[in-house]
Amino acid sequence: MVPCVEVQTLREHTDQVLHLSFSHSGYQFASCSKDCTVKIWNNDLTISLVHSADMRPYNWSYTQFSQFNRDDSLLLASGVFLGPHNSSSGEIAVISLDTFALLSRVRNKPYDVFGCWLTETSLISGNLHRIGDITSCSVLWLNNAFQDVESENVNVVKRLFKIQNLNASTIRTVMVADCSRFDSPDLLLDAGAPGMPPRRVFDLGSGGEDEVAGPAPAPVRGKEGLRRLLDGLLDGRAQSQLSERALETKVAELLAQGRTKPPERSTADARSKLLIFTTGCLTYSPHQIGIKQILPHQMTTAGPVLGEGRGSDAFFDALDHVIDVHGHIIGMGLSPDNRYLYVNSRAWPSGSVVADPMQPPPIAEEIDLLVFDLKTMQEVKRALRAHRAYTPNDECFFIFLDVSRDFVASGAEDRHGYIWDRHYNICLAKLQHQDVVNSVVFSPQEQELLLTASDDATIKAWRSPRTVRVHQAPRPRPSPFFSWFASQRR
Repeated sequence: MVPCVEVQTLREHTDQVLHLSFSHSGYQFASCSKDCTVKIWNNDLTISLVHSADMRPYNWSYTQFSQFNRDDSLLLASGVFLGPHNSSSGEIAVISLDTFALLSRVRNKPYDVFGCWLTETSLISGNLHRIGDITSCSVLWLNNAFQDVESENVNVVKRLFKIQNLNASTIRTVMVADCSRFDSPDLLLDAGAPGMPPRRVFDLGSGGEDEVAGPAPAPVRGKEGLRRLLDGLLDGRAQSQLSERALETKVAELLAQGRTKPPERSTADARSKLLIFTTGCLTYSPHQIGIKQILPHQMTTAGPVLGEGRGSDAFFDALDHVIDVHGHIIGMGLSPDNRYLYVNSRAWPSGSVVADPMQPPPIAEEIDLLVFDLKTMQEVKRALRAHRAYTPNDECFFIFLDVSRDFVASGAEDRHGYIWDRHYNICLAKLQHQDVVNSVVFSPQEQELLLTASDDATIKAWRSPRTVRVHQAPRPRPSPFFSWFASQRR
């Protein structure tokens, strides 16, 4: 049943293919590429191209990510603007899957926020505001997919959250998990596998740092000392032993203390959703997973525009949970039931300390596939280190993974896609390309079909040996009697 037989190679893209996404029905899928097109395909027995949207007229450099909304009527496509080499600006476009018309465009910064659907007609985008040299603020917006429809009751944009970033970090890779599906998981994984070291899971809602398998450390009480130091610096009575960047981080933490709004708590957790993204507090490379609960009353674009009615604009929003993976996160994916978060990470050396936020530790070539239970906020199984990446920390790029009921798949820089068994963590197949495999995706309706996208500008379709045999089996010929009977009726 493992989709390991190559059945079709699609060569319509003219440059690296970066991302693939299936519609929820499984009838269509979309692909994004460095050739600056987003292509929509029909998923028949033989896959065929339906539409190709060229985003170069909108000043895009390339398309990078796409996602179908829940009823498969709209496609979100995220891309990167043309600009200087270090530019981080991007845009999200909404495309109608009925007419293929471009319905709206939303600015998105940094571009690797990607964006995601929150409801069938509203999507989340990001914006970045610089506060200092290495301090910034990420604002997440809720946007109406139909930007040309405005009234007193339906707003174009609504601010969801405003989150402080330290040490040149930013929020990226936003996704949404539906909490209502947690209580009927398609697979229950065991927590705390034998021999697995405890992984720190931070619960910022309670203000402490708790290890999953161990006592909570004593709270840090250094804020008063820092406040006295800053007062001395301002009065000219003291000299700082900290670098300018370290001092900026300390000041930013202190200023945010009284300006951070605590998380809202709701008893109706089953109706809420979780906003999940990569972030960090030590360096610019994404090494933490931030989790923020979205309550039912926040899931509508109706209400005050641009954050009005939220009190002082100086308030930051606190995260509910932060999971530190002690390495560079290069991919995330949700299980079909939304309960488990699978994370591709390249580990930092054991005991490494980040002295300069602009110089993160070196990262391992081996990619760890980590699994977190979003109901308990604990790490569960760790998959085998079967795939590799070779680029250094400052050149890392996202490698998209996907999860089906029984399998998990990922691309890799070693020119292969990989498939594991979710139950036993066994590597089941290696799928060959001619260059880096950037994205993999299972059909949501049949996990025996997998698509892979590569820097070799191709998309490959893989089916299981079982389905290949079924499709290639000769049709039974009718008996002579039925042939004679049919001819008499004609």
